[in-house]
Amino acid sequence: MTTYHSAGVNIDAGNEFVKRLKALCPDIGGFSGLYPLGDQYLVAGTDGVGTKLKLAFQTGIHDTIGIDLVAMCVNDIITCGAKPLFFLDYFATSQLDIDQAESVMKGILKGCKEARCVLLGGETAEMPGFYHPHEYDLSGFAVGVVDKDRVIDGAKIKPGDVVLGIPSSGVHSNGYSLIRKILEKTKASEKLLSELMTPTRLYPKMIHQILEKTKILGMAHVTGGGITENLPRILPEGCGAAIDKRAWEIPSIFQWIQELGNVPEEEMYRTFNMGIGMILVVTEQEAEALDLMRLGTISEGEGVIWAS
Repeated sequence: MTTYHSAGVNIDAGNEFVKRLKALCPDIGGFSGLYPLGDQYLVAGTDGVGTKLKLAFQTGIHDTIGIDLVAMCVNDIITCGAKPLFFLDYFATSQLDIDQAESVMKGILKGCKEARCVLLGGETAEMPGFYHPHEYDLSGFAVGVVDKDRVIDGAKIKPGDVVLGIPSSGVHSNGYSLIRKILEKTKASEKLLSELMTPTRLYPKMIHQILEKTKILGMAHVTGGGITENLPRILPEGCGAAIDKRAWEIPSIFQWIQELGNVPEEEMYRTFNMGIGMILVVTEQEAEALDLMRLGTISEGEGVIWAS
């Protein structure tokens, strides 16, 4: 049996760290941080792509990892209704491989174009002896804007509201430490490795099209921790969510991970997005007007209750 913890990632420790950070700095946001500026908020978020980078080094696929980077950041800031404005990147390596770096930057630019934001700047750092040869680290920072009277914060979510899901493009950029642990035990085909390198889906365009005609009460970007950990982050006290696993078809890539790694089902739903990359909570009336997967409903209680 393989778990995220056995692969070296402790979700509980991460949750405890966030809890302590919020005690030290109560103004820290959820998926993103809001800074007041007149009648608007500047909304900021930062992220990386985790150990998916290791697969980029293994496969030599560097032109999509930049898309992942942009997506992980902008998908966070749109959860409060923000429109992405600009993006900055940090690229660090032991010795600059210009062709490799250019390939990464092409992905970042493609991601920015799809997210409708500008690549404003960044930092390229050469740190000899710090990284393995031909490897690099990558992080990004996205800034957006939202009117104060249009902020989506989940505060008005109540029992009876509907939980909707938007499909992911695959594994996205979370859970790769567990995947790599499984790959140590089996030889993966080039096709599988290529599928694992599928870039994270960008949701800004779709979300803002929905916002033009629909009122969204809350949004959760399904990243590390899966639906189990991320959906409760937007729910008010006293609210939980009843989610039906039969509401959508689990993509085959997750079935492969579970079977080859002998990963418990509960661990799968607490580690991966399982085919759902973004969650929306809306009223029953709004749900009927949207052509999205209905995952379940908001209930009294706390956390996610799974039905199957």
